[in-house]
Amino acid sequence: MKILQANAGVLTNFEVLDFLQTRGASQDPTRVICPVAPSEFKVYDYLVQSAACNQTRQCINEFLKRCEEYDLAKAEKLNIINIRPSSVVEIDPIIEECEKRMEGETVEKLVEIAVQVLPPPPNSMKPEEGKNED
Repeated sequence: MKILQANAGVLTNFEVLDFLQTRGASQDPTRVICPVAPSEFKVYDYLVQSAACNQTRQCINEFLKRCEEYDLAKAEKLNIINIRPSSVVEIDPIIEECEKRMEGETVEKLVEIAVQVLPPPPNSMKPEEGKNED
């Protein structure tokens, strides 16, 4: 593989996961046949448990299109896509000076967009599912 342009831009977790899957990380249970380094398998194992495993290019593009009006930095958009916050408490540390830049309703609308457009991680449980009924 030849690097055409070093550090051309940032990647979402979905893009990294997609790259590792194209290299064969998901198809080699023994982890010795495909040309993926052990450190890349660790990244793959992490990303399969994150929100990135359920994301698609279409949902990421839809999110980027719908959040254009919020004047977010590229890094803030990237973090929202990677973390997929589902509440105001989770999105507040992602957006720099969130209280000064956005009103409360605006932040809530941004969280709603993230929840509607970006799929949840596979291990997220709804509150009702976590209760044991005797």
